[in-house]
Amino acid sequence: MKQPNIVVIGSLNMDLVVTSDRMPRVGETIEGSDIHYIPGGKGANQAIGCSRLGANVTMIGSVGKDAFGEQIIRQMNNNGIVTDRIAQLNGVPTGTATILHTAEDNCIVIVPGANGRTTAELVAANEEMIRQADVLLLQLEVPLSTVLEALRIARAHGIRTVLNPAPAKPLSDELLGLVDILTPNETEFEALSGQAYSTDEELTAGMKDWEARFRQTLIITRGDKGSSYLNNGELRTIAAPTVRVVDTTGAGDCFNAALCCSLAAGQSMDEAVRFAIHAASLSVTKFGAQDGMPTLAEVNEKLTQY
Repeated sequence: MKQPNIVVIGSLNMDLVVTSDRMPRVGETIEGSDIHYIPGGKGANQAIGCSRLGANVTMIGSVGKDAFGEQIIRQMNNNGIVTDRIAQLNGVPTGTATILHTAEDNCIVIVPGANGRTTAELVAANEEMIRQADVLLLQLEVPLSTVLEALRIARAHGIRTVLNPAPAKPLSDELLGLVDILTPNETEFEALSGQAYSTDEELTAGMKDWEARFRQTLIITRGDKGSSYLNNGELRTIAAPTVRVVDTTGAGDCFNAALCCSLAAGQSMDEAVRFAIHAASLSVTKFGAQDGMPTLAEVNEKLTQY
């Protein structure tokens, strides 16, 4: 299996993870039990996920010239990621994500900071790097104009693109038409399509309409149900293995990283989705989005058990 070459364009944040027994109600102040400062951001998480799975990874994004930015760059370097395409900006803070974490779930507030300065011009300056990729992986924590420019460059060079449309935002038909593989969760797909799906039959019909409209492959992540995609017009759902959940932060990022690695290595869609689900299931058994990213050996061992 060939070593994947993946370019990730996206956010780099410092995650401020506050642990509490429960979520506060509106207007309520509660006491937390702990706080951790952890490098994060969907782009950085996915880049580290790809690197842990054996890919050559280049990250394109922006941080501030501050302590958080230095820590993030150090974390990326320690994980073998090419960081010389990450802009370090004066006068702009590194992006942050404040995560309230309980035993059952988490909620997140993002302040973009330097991520908002990851411009289309920065992407265009890295066209040659994108041209050399097996897969270009994107999310929506940088400006949409940047995502659009990256997709245009990739399409011009015939580079396969994967867009994780999170956090959910309205997307233009032009942007969606340039995506090869779209990976929303169920809530994001309902927001994008403007419809609710209460049965698998309704979901199948909605996915067929979507794929016919945008000529792309749709993979919907469905939490503990697994992930679904269309195989010759039929809904195929690959179940998620049962694990002891410690922290769900970054599970979607791990899924997208693993999907890209598997596809870039030449595996089939069925193999890639199965690989991604098992990687994501391993990620939730550890605390922290990036620290929870599994290695290739760990995922392969997990796959042999199913």
